[in-house]
Amino acid sequence: MKVKKEVYLPIIVFIFTLLVWEYSVKLFQIPTYLLPSPSCILAVLFQQANILFSHVLYTLKSSLLGFSLAIIFAFFLAIIMDACKILGRSIYPHLIVSQTVPVMVLAPLFSIWFGFGLTPKVLIVLFMCFFPIVINFTNGMKQMSQKQIFLLRSYGANKWQLYRYGKIPFALPHLFAGMKVAATYCISGAIVGEWISSDAGLGYYMIRMKNSYQMPQVFASVVLVVLLSLALHGIVCLLEKKCCKWK
Repeated sequence: MKVKKEVYLPIIVFIFTLLVWEYSVKLFQIPTYLLPSPSCILAVLFQQANILFSHVLYTLKSSLLGFSLAIIFAFFLAIIMDACKILGRSIYPHLIVSQTVPVMVLAPLFSIWFGFGLTPKVLIVLFMCFFPIVINFTNGMKQMSQKQIFLLRSYGANKWQLYRYGKIPFALPHLFAGMKVAATYCISGAIVGEWISSDAGLGYYMIRMKNSYQMPQVFASVVLVVLLSLALHGIVCLLEKKCCKWK
């Protein structure tokens, strides 16, 4: 019964919110250019499905590429930081400081340095996704107990085998925890890059529609961003179940 409530209550609240939104717009006669109704947004999603789909593909391309690179770089850097403690203590503070730099400051710089193509968007996504993955994975490997390490070494495990059979499997849940956080960031990172410089993508479409006060199209873009972020988060959760069956 408890599980059913956990599933149904958010759905009921979501539907109730949509109904209040829909009828409030009609009751108070709020202009569409200020706040479109959910039905109006849904109509735009169907009417402009082909146009939106092309922009979704462009945004997904930069998002998935940046997300994949963030996973690869974070995975190997975390292992290097854990294996070499001096290097880890040297790099870790800089990783923290890097997160204090606003993305909106980096986006125009990346556009100046790397042009107006796909590269700046990928770099922004990489910058936003890298930190939660590397920090979670590093902390996960640190939490492996010394008794488990001594047990592996007593069986003659070398340093590579210690990571292959011990630390990496042990820290996989932490790696996926960081990936789930990053999955919700990567679409937003691509959108920020497209706001600054792009001729395609949901961010570009959103800015163009906003400038012409076509708010239903802007809200339709936001809906797609939310759906894509949830979809990526769900895919990471499925991968976690496949890779961490022992958990």
